Amino acid sequence: MLNHKVASREDWLEARRALLIHEKEETRLRDRNAAERLALPWVKVDKAYAFDTPNGRKTLAELFGDRSQLVVYHFMLPPEWEAGCPGCSFLADHLDGTLLHLNHHDVTLLAVSRAPLDKIAAYKARMGWKFPWVSSFGGDFNYDFGVSFTPQTIAAGATYNFQPAGEGANELPGLSSFYKDEAGQVFHTYSSYGRGGEELIGTYMILDRAPLGRNESGNMGDWMRRHDEYEDAAPAKACHAEAVPA
Repeated sequence: MLNHKVASREDWLEARRALLIHEKEETRLRDRNAAERLALPWVKVDKAYAFDTPNGRKTLAELFGDRSQLVVYHFMLPPEWEAGCPGCSFLADHLDGTLLHLNHHDVTLLAVSRAPLDKIAAYKARMGWKFPWVSSFGGDFNYDFGVSFTPQTIAAGATYNFQPAGEGANELPGLSSFYKDEAGQVFHTYSSYGRGGEELIGTYMILDRAPLGRNESGNMGDWMRRHDEYEDAAPAKACHAEAVPA
C-alpha cells in the first residue's frame, strides 16, 4: 500500500467535511464563471467561411442546421498528419454521448480540422465516432480562431490562449461557440484554449475522484493512448457517420 495517512472513520469525516467547504466554493466559482461567460459581448462574424462536409460545401451559418447555437471543437488534424492528435482523440471519445441531448437543447456540436475531408472520414471511421466533423481545408477558419499557425502568422503577432503563440506553434486545440439569429447573422460568443477543454473529458473528472487521482506527471501521454492502441483494444465497430445539418 502507498505511504498514505490512514485514519479512523471519525477523523476521515472531519477531513471530508473540511474538503466539502472548498468543493462548495469551487462549485460557486464555477457558477460565477459560467455567468461571466454568458455575459461576454458577442462579435459579428462577417467573413465568409466555407467547409467541406459529407453533404457538400457549407457556410458557417449552414453548419448550425435548424439550431441557433453552434459549438466547434478545433480538432488537431492538419493536412500532413495521417492520424488525429492523441489528446484531441481522448477528448473526442467523450462527445458522441452528448449529441442527442445537445441537439434537443438547440445546440449543434461538431469538430473542425484543416485536413481534407477524406482524411477526416478515414480517421473517424477508424475511431468509430459519430459526431459531425467537417474540413476547413484551404481556408482561414483555424488561423482566424487561433488554433493553427505558420511562421508568418506567428511573426505577425498570432496568439494562442490570448497570449503570444510560441515560435514552435503549428497546430493546437481549442473550442469556439457561435450564435445565429433569426436573420441568419452569426456571432462569435466564446473561445477556450489550452486546458480550457478539460472539463469536456469525463475520464479526467472521474480520475480526479479516484484514490490515486490522475496519476500522471502532468502529461496525459504518460498513460493515455488512442482507444484502439491499448493492448486489449477491440476493433472499432462500423458506424454510420452522422450527417452535418443541412
